Amino acid sequence: MSLSRKSQSTFVLLIGILAVSTASIFIRFAQEEAPSLVIAAYRLVFASLILTPFALPSRLGELRSMTRAEVLLALGAGLFLAIHFATWITSLRYTSVLSSLVIVQTSPIWVALAAPFFLKEELSGRAAAGLGFAVAGGLVVSFGDRCGPGTLASCPQGFVFYAQSLLGNFLALAGAWSSAGYLIIGRQLRPRLSLVGYIYIVYSSAAAFLVIMLFTFGHAPTGYPAQTYLWFLLLALIPQLLGHSSFNWALAYLPASFVAVTLLGEPVGSAVLAGILLEEIPGPLTLAGAALILFGIYLTARRS
Repeated sequence: MSLSRKSQSTFVLLIGILAVSTASIFIRFAQEEAPSLVIAAYRLVFASLILTPFALPSRLGELRSMTRAEVLLALGAGLFLAIHFATWITSLRYTSVLSSLVIVQTSPIWVALAAPFFLKEELSGRAAAGLGFAVAGGLVVSFGDRCGPGTLASCPQGFVFYAQSLLGNFLALAGAWSSAGYLIIGRQLRPRLSLVGYIYIVYSSAAAFLVIMLFTFGHAPTGYPAQTYLWFLLLALIPQLLGHSSFNWALAYLPASFVAVTLLGEPVGSAVLAGILLEEIPGPLTLAGAALILFGIYLTARRS
């Protein structure tokens, strides 16, 4: 990669990190009135609608020329993205912003584990060690979420996990697994398609899957306060169209594991915003677990 392309990639990824760091804050505000699946669906529906006047006139021919295999891959990416948002956004109801984000950002670990099968990349010993650190960190975070000031001694039931935080952390983990699938497919398909063409078909299919989930679980698509729709729109504009699209652009030029590891910046930015806007201050135990997870991700993706 040329120096100019490296500089361009670094700048785009930085913008992407800053943009996605706002997502958990907008989601928390929207969750005051709307169910998590509704938030996820509107995020992708609004993003797809905004993209439509840009994508259809200029990329219709490109989309029509896609092979059946490419269409199936794009639909698969959309399904993984839908599951990612459905599980991760729901996790924010049950656990802290920092815990949810550091767990969902273990996607580079799962990308590394899946790479030998789907991307023909070998799993290194360093990646295996990173997985161990991340798992240990996840266990520590599970304690830290519900242990008062963040020490094991302050837990009312010692080492007994609380069901609510465990549910939130597991949903975040499911979000990490689905994010890994989304990134792996994107790494395979993105170099064959333009950025606008790729994100349009993926975001639109994800929106369709989420709308189906919304009605399946009996949620009402309308009847929310005007301010809640503003949070939906901001989610579509900033973390989705600006943030996620930056990472999708980078997938055409950089390994999936490298793109995934740049997301390490999101928990930092979101934790700062959560502390300021939500008064959510993590305890020492949660911070220690988060550090283990981030170090595990760093080990996994260091070679990239």
